Amino acid sequence: MNRIAKVGLAALAIAFVAPVFADEAKAEETGAVGWTPFAIGLVSPVQLPWGSATWDVYGLELGLLYMDTARVYGLGVNGLAVRSRDDVMGVMASGLCNYSEKDVYGLRATIGANIARGCSYGADFGMFGYRKEFWGVDGEFLGSMQDTMYGIQVGLAANVSREMSYGWSVVGGVNIAEKAYGCQTAIVCNFTQELHGAQIGLVNFAEQCPWGFQIGLINIIMDNTIKVLPFVNGYF
Repeated sequence: MNRIAKVGLAALAIAFVAPVFADEAKAEETGAVGWTPFAIGLVSPVQLPWGSATWDVYGLELGLLYMDTARVYGLGVNGLAVRSRDDVMGVMASGLCNYSEKDVYGLRATIGANIARGCSYGADFGMFGYRKEFWGVDGEFLGSMQDTMYGIQVGLAANVSREMSYGWSVVGGVNIAEKAYGCQTAIVCNFTQELHGAQIGLVNFAEQCPWGFQIGLINIIMDNTIKVLPFVNGYF
C-alpha cells in the first residue's frame, strides 16, 4: 500500500474514532455529541462524521456544497454554503453564504452573504453582511446591516446601523445610523438622528448634533440655529 493511501485511511480512521474522544462538557455546552478534528462532506447530512450538525469541529471543515455543523474552531471551506449552529472561531470561506446561529470570531469571506444571529468580531468580506453587532473591518460589496458597528465599514449601496455606529462608515450610496460616533462618508447621503463627529457627502442630515460638522452640497442639522447650509454646517 503506497504512502498516500495509508495517509487517507488514517484520516478516515480519525473521523470514525472521534466519538471515542468525545468531550462531554463541550457536548453539554453546544448540544453536540462530541468533537472531531475534521469534517468532510458533499451535502449535509452526507458527511463524515455522519450527521456533523451534532458535532463540534476543532480543526478542518471541508464541504463540496453545503455543511451543517455545531461549533467550528479552525478552518472551514465550503463550495456553496455553511451553517454553524454555535460559535465560530477561525476562518470561514464559502461560495454563497456563511451563516452562524451565534457569535463569530475571525475572518469570513464569500461572494454572497455573511450572516450571524449573534455578534461578529474580526473581518467580513462579501456581497452583503447582517449581524447583531459588528466589531472590526467589514467590506461588503452592497453593504451591511447591524444594530451597532464598531470599526470600519465599507459598502457600495448602503450601510445601516439601527442603533449606533462607532468608527468610520464609507459607502457609495447611503449611510444610516440612529446615532453616529465618528465619521459617515457617502457619495449620495448620510443620515443620523444624532451626530457626534463628521458627515461627508452630497447630502448630510442630522436631527440633532451635540457636537460635530458636515461637509457637502446640502447640510441639514435640525436642532441648529441655521438648519440648512451649503458646503459646511456644524455645531460645537
